[in-house]
This record gives sequence, C-alpha cells and structure tokens, in this order.
Amino acid sequence: MLNQIQETTQYLKAQGFEDVTVGIILGTGMGNFVKHLEVLKTLDYSDIPHFPVSTVESHSGKLILGRVKDKLIIVMQGRFHYYEGYTLQQITFPVRVMKYLGVQNMIICNAAGGLNDSFVKGDIICLDDHINLLADNPLIGRNIPELGPRFPDMSSPYDAGMIAKFKQACDTNALPFKKGVYAVVSGPSLETRAEYRYIKTIGADMVGMSTVPEVIVCNHMSLPCLGVSVITDLCNPDHLKPVSLEEIIEVANRADALLSQLMINFILLL
Repeated sequence: MLNQIQETTQYLKAQGFEDVTVGIILGTGMGNFVKHLEVLKTLDYSDIPHFPVSTVESHSGKLILGRVKDKLIIVMQGRFHYYEGYTLQQITFPVRVMKYLGVQNMIICNAAGGLNDSFVKGDIICLDDHINLLADNPLIGRNIPELGPRFPDMSSPYDAGMIAKFKQACDTNALPFKKGVYAVVSGPSLETRAEYRYIKTIGADMVGMSTVPEVIVCNHMSLPCLGVSVITDLCNPDHLKPVSLEEIIEVANRADALLSQLMINFILLL
C-alpha cells in the first residue's frame, strides 16, 4: 500500500496537484460545488494509478484541483462505497494520498437518512460522532507504521476546531447549526422499519452508507476532518414511506447550492 500511495502521489504532483491544504469528498447529489471554484485541473479516476473507479450513477468520478481565493483544494467529485465491492482499504486509499499531497484539513460530505425527529429534508448536519455498523474496518490487517499507529484513538473522531469554524460559517450564512451522530451501514438496500428502529435506539441521528471508513483513516493519519450530512429522506419507522434514489438525489441537489456556499465560507476560515 505504501508503494502505491507514493506512486499515486508522484503522478498527481506531476499533474500539478501540489501545495494543497484542503481535501473534500462530495456526497450523492453534491457535484455542483465545483462550479463555485476556480478549476485548475480535472482528472478522471480511471487515469490515476491505483485509484478505484466510481460505479454509482450519481458519482461522476473526477479528481479536481481548484482554488478558493488563496487556498488550493482537492475535490473528489464522486466517492467509493463498500456495496460497490471495494475493500475499505481501497475506499480510503484517496484519503491517504491526499494526506501525502499535503492536505491539512479534510471535509467529508454525504447524503443521509434522518432518524432524529427534529430533522427535516434538506437539513445540513455537522457530524459530532459516529457508529460503525459495517462489521469491518479499514485498519484491519498489518499496520504500516509510516501511516499511523496500530491502535489510533477515536475519542474525538471529528475535529473540534473544525466543528467550531463550521458553526461560525453557519452563523455567517444565517443557517441553523445542527449536529448529530451518524451510523454507517453497508447498503445498498435501504433499511427496514425494524433496522431504523434499532439504529435510532442505539443513539444515531442519521444513517448512511459512507464516510466512517474515511474518517477512521483520517484519525489514523492524524488528519483533522469534518463530516457533513444532507438529510435527504426521513426514516421514521412508524410512518415509513418508500423512497427512491431519484428522490434522494433531488433533495440533495436542492440543498447543494446552500451547502456549496457554506463550504466556501468554511474553507476560508481554515
């Protein structure tokens, strides 16, 4: 893995991906964020050595070098999921590469189902903690000391300083600051009523199929990270209605413009 990380890093540096300080992984239906950037370079994942390729229709699969005023950032327009058949090591590989490219702060976005009764569709929620229900972990296997310790601490998986600045950005945008606990499941099937009831009972405010593996790797590499969910559907087990991917993407697209401007203001605070 270390050799692959170094090879990919060298390739991206040769393509101009240098002096970057912020990395962003966009979630389902959030691809319009790049319209708010000065785009300097775009690469297809398929052209990057050792990168997986997005297989989900709503994830375009492009790595973008962009500028927000004086800050250079890397944007993953499309992520990888466990249900696509990738290992968690493959899914989190880009995070390790971004760390080697110099990224100092990571922002990880997702679309999530809302379990908290106070959440409504389109809410933007800051992750305060998470519950891993994947029955897997990207750190399983031989540890590579150059990447991080065997047993990384996870008492504060989401950086407190970044959360405080995100709240400041919410205030600037006149948006309510909401935070919650995110539970990750494997998917791709959505949850049953009994599963939603269980996930809510164990303390989750929202549920999705991504983010947590990347956050674990960020903590392994001492890379401060922020998690942000857009609530795209409501998961009340007592009044559950069928939901489609098209509906989820539609809600995420509506929230995208608001989230994009919020992200720009937040990046300027880093």
